[in-house]
Amino acid sequence: MRTEKEMFELILDTAEKDSRVRAVYMNGSRTNPNAPKDVYQDYDIVYVVDNLEAFTADNSWIDVFGDRLMLQMPEAMRNPSGAGHFNWMMLFTDGNRLDLTLIPIQKLELIGNDSLSIALLDKDGILPPFPQASDSDYIMKAPSELFYLSCCNDFWWCLQNVAKGIARNEIPYAMLIYHNVVREELHEMIVWYIGMTTDFRVSAGKMGKYFKHYLPSEIYEQYLMTYSGSDDDSMWKAIFIACDMFSLLAVQVADHFGYTYNKQDEENMRIYLINVMNKVYEGNCL
Repeated sequence: MRTEKEMFELILDTAEKDSRVRAVYMNGSRTNPNAPKDVYQDYDIVYVVDNLEAFTADNSWIDVFGDRLMLQMPEAMRNPSGAGHFNWMMLFTDGNRLDLTLIPIQKLELIGNDSLSIALLDKDGILPPFPQASDSDYIMKAPSELFYLSCCNDFWWCLQNVAKGIARNEIPYAMLIYHNVVREELHEMIVWYIGMTTDFRVSAGKMGKYFKHYLPSEIYEQYLMTYSGSDDDSMWKAIFIACDMFSLLAVQVADHFGYTYNKQDEENMRIYLINVMNKVYEGNCL
């Protein structure tokens, strides 16, 4: 596997030799002083270039970065952003991954102001003065009362759809509602709980990847148990564990911010869930 030094030398040497590349900067986890360092971190690199069309007309120029296992070009796939940039996401045979984005020099506004940005090369002084890289843009934010109440309501409300999906043996529907809606609200409550316990000074990481670092071990283990298999027993068990966990954290978050947790919604939905579950095991459907 090529070392970090070798990768940076290749990235910068390529940029220095190509007169069309006017600046280079990096963002992502490699710029984050709080991110764990390992060999799996991507190289999130941006080239600011003149004549973007010359780069996108023939993709063979990216071969200079090494032998690839796989390539993805989001702007050439369905649902492109259309913002004006282009990127190549490359996984190499040696295990390194380079996500290379090209921004046309005519659209410097696309550089943005992400707090995880470090200038690597600037031939013309066109890059903005990036502040010292930090994860400040990704620090958890405290919920407003409306956001808190909406999270609670959505969590309990959508559980009825999960229950009905199980009762009707519509497992794909039940699983998607549970994991894509209900557990997303649980995820949000966990983020607020971690923020509450850390004075909102840390980031939980993309998709909660740092939950393990900030949650008490017993709560983290409980969270892992909210993932379910596809059989009825596994799903019901995971659902009720999620209910217990959400209730526990939601009450603490409410107390911390002076909000009011709607305990009646929880009690009513628990009754509904138990009734549906009993009908399922009795062989009756809705």
